[in-house]
Amino acid sequence: MAPSPRSVALLRGINVGGKHRVPMAELRALAEGLSWRDVRTVIQSGNLLFTAAGTEDKQATALERALAAEFGFEVPVVVRRRDALQQDLDGCPFGDALASRPNLLHAGWSRAALSPRLATAIEPYAKAGERIAVRGGCLWIDFENGVARSKVTSAVLDRLVGSSVTMRNGKTLAAILAADDASPRDE
Repeated sequence: MAPSPRSVALLRGINVGGKHRVPMAELRALAEGLSWRDVRTVIQSGNLLFTAAGTEDKQATALERALAAEFGFEVPVVVRRRDALQQDLDGCPFGDALASRPNLLHAGWSRAALSPRLATAIEPYAKAGERIAVRGGCLWIDFENGVARSKVTSAVLDRLVGSSVTMRNGKTLAAILAADDASPRDE
């Protein structure tokens, strides 16, 4: 039997304080309660590295149910294999943005399949000069002029995809991947 792959759960819309508060220690404990192993959190914004059997969809559903039961609110979760996230980063179509402004370059994932035509559907909302591409299961948006002024909002993305889209900037994505290679410690 092959070993279980390393995975990353990406939670959307949680905070370490205030509304939708999910402390990272409690998130790790929930994951361990699901019999997930080698559980680590990275950056206090809902990034969970782990090893577990099962499909990405079943893992996401299990964590969503555990979060709802524990905290009383719904948290959309996307699970990606760690090697798939590395491939997403390696295949970034906007290498210039990744190198010069990784905090303004965002990668997004959804539990629904991303249509190859998604970038074209988003373009009418790209009023602030955003560049958009879909590579495999990853949506890339270069918010060169900043996210705050963009009309490419979470609501627009969710509606066009038909499912919640969870975004991470390039700097965070690189940190998630690097943390899994580093010595064991939670942030």
